[in-house]
Amino acid sequence: MRASFVFSEVLTGLRRNITMTIAMIITTAISLFLLGGGLLIVRMIDNTQELYQDKVEVSVYLTNDVSATDKGCAADPCKGLRSALEGDPAVESVQFENREQAFERFKRIFEAQPELVKLARPEALPASFRVKLKDPDRPEVITQAYSGRAGIDSIADQNEFLERFFSALNGVRTGVFFVAAIMAIAALLLISNTVQLSAFTRKTEVGIMRLVGATRWYTQLPFLLEAVVTGLIGAIVAIGLLVVGKMAFADDVLRDPIEAGVVSSIGAADIAFVSPILMLIAIVISAITGYVTLRLYVRT
Repeated sequence: MRASFVFSEVLTGLRRNITMTIAMIITTAISLFLLGGGLLIVRMIDNTQELYQDKVEVSVYLTNDVSATDKGCAADPCKGLRSALEGDPAVESVQFENREQAFERFKRIFEAQPELVKLARPEALPASFRVKLKDPDRPEVITQAYSGRAGIDSIADQNEFLERFFSALNGVRTGVFFVAAIMAIAALLLISNTVQLSAFTRKTEVGIMRLVGATRWYTQLPFLLEAVVTGLIGAIVAIGLLVVGKMAFADDVLRDPIEAGVVSSIGAADIAFVSPILMLIAIVISAITGYVTLRLYVRT
């Protein structure tokens, strides 16, 4: 088999059906971009879960009178609550945070939003115990044992917030995958139509080649390579879009929550991990679609 002939036929086919080729590249790129975005969200969720794994705490907020009068937790009921929590077998560590310390932490978290910080006052933030459990999956042991005690205003479980947060991220991921699936179907149809059109426009020359002894595989290979090349170009474009998306969205829009440690960042390593997957998917899907199309609809 002459490689030069095959490659020349591939280039001829791509040039001859240039509009279909461009449409297929764009559609493939968009579907792979959405798929890659979904995969990056999955990695961000996994990395964020690892980020919070050792930081999940139960916050025991104290009443307004205790917060205002006992800044050092030196008197009851604050002192008694602290002793009870430190002696609880389910508790790993207890950290007391008065109003001023809570306000300082608030300013650090929202330092990128000075307007919000200006509106806040220490009096609006209660003193609290930040309780780290030996088993973070069982916050109910604190809620059940300490709810209603004197000096306690409310008990907040960070797991509840994290579950809602990760649920929202999973919803975004599912939506992205759904749109990617729709675009992938459109890309498959375009690949099939392009292969059929390319084969039809070269029907005469392929027929002559078959008459002089060329095998079916030899005559069909250029069409398969056309599909693979356009799919591969689409994957490269999709990877470029992911890089642009990281710079424009992840590095800009998400800068504040990333710097505050709320979510994990999407790094170059994540894109490097996803890129080979997208290229492999593009090659395999394009090749399979082209082969099935030729076997079912094209008699060459």
